[in-house]
Amino acid sequence: MNKGPILLFDGVCNLCDASVQRVIRADKKGIFRFASLQSKAAADLLHQSPLSDQHLKSVVLYHNDRFYSHSDAVLKTAHLLGGAWRLLYAFWWVPRFIRDGIYDWVAANRYKWFGKKDQCMIPTPDLRSRFLD
Repeated sequence: MNKGPILLFDGVCNLCDASVQRVIRADKKGIFRFASLQSKAAADLLHQSPLSDQHLKSVVLYHNDRFYSHSDAVLKTAHLLGGAWRLLYAFWWVPRFIRDGIYDWVAANRYKWFGKKDQCMIPTPDLRSRFLD
């Protein structure tokens, strides 16, 4: 499963879905693959991870045999996207407890602010190959 970065996301979260769509548009080289946290593919991958259950409610990035969660996953994703997205990587210098505190606050309110779907997003046929089952 080491063919480029894999982004795991909450498949029923509208904010997460919009973020994945943004990554897809920005990923001109098509290096990212995706799986919802509710999928078997994500469960299988996360079974190998050292992350606690607390981290598994977060976006998770798997890249080069490493797992990134919370703000680390967001910043590493921006770095991998390149271009202007790399500017966000400058926030890496902000202490993790501050970055993750903001991340956790948004994550705790994401359904209230952005809504929730009844089911995970279904990728279009042209994007299907980038999503893990």
